Amino acid sequence: MTASADTGSKSEWKPLFNGKNLDGWKHVGPGEFVVENGALKTVGGMGLLYYTGEKIGNAVIRVVYKAPDDNGGGNSGVFIRIPEQPTEPWMPVNKGYEVQIDDSDDDWHRTGVLYSFTKTLAQPKTGEWNTMEITIEDERTVVTVNGTKVTDFKEGSPVPEKKAKHEPDRGKRAASGYIGLQNHNDVDVVYFKEVSVRKLK
Repeated sequence: MTASADTGSKSEWKPLFNGKNLDGWKHVGPGEFVVENGALKTVGGMGLLYYTGEKIGNAVIRVVYKAPDDNGGGNSGVFIRIPEQPTEPWMPVNKGYEVQIDDSDDDWHRTGVLYSFTKTLAQPKTGEWNTMEITIEDERTVVTVNGTKVTDFKEGSPVPEKKAKHEPDRGKRAASGYIGLQNHNDVDVVYFKEVSVRKLK
């Protein structure tokens, strides 16, 4: 059933980014996001732009992004299950999950995985604009990129040990939480033209 055919408002897509400004969003850490041609653009970093409106759980988050490789490829991420409103960019790394955006890294650190927690199930083809859908359903997180399933993870499943300082702390994540977008550094520019959410229940 498509969203347009649903009668309940809970199953309709709700845009969190209005295409004009940063209303409803707040930035923490170095760098910033700017709105350029109707899309969010990462500038500098490492920082995080998070949606302040509500904690999100039992929902599908749809992100439409592009990562131009003019300067060696884009690097960003969509953060989920952040337990509290962040005041700096590292708490979300260690207390939430980063759904990675980076086509150039290894299978534990590339587009669609929970960064360093899960190994990619597939390497979907990416183009100029790409659609990532993140389904958060209680303790399960499923990620598709351009319709291909990349991650299917349940809390408590085995994960590798933390190997590097920049990798997140291990441990269970919240059933619902704030979501955010990462600005990584000056080189890795990524654009987001849609961030929407559809409630599951």
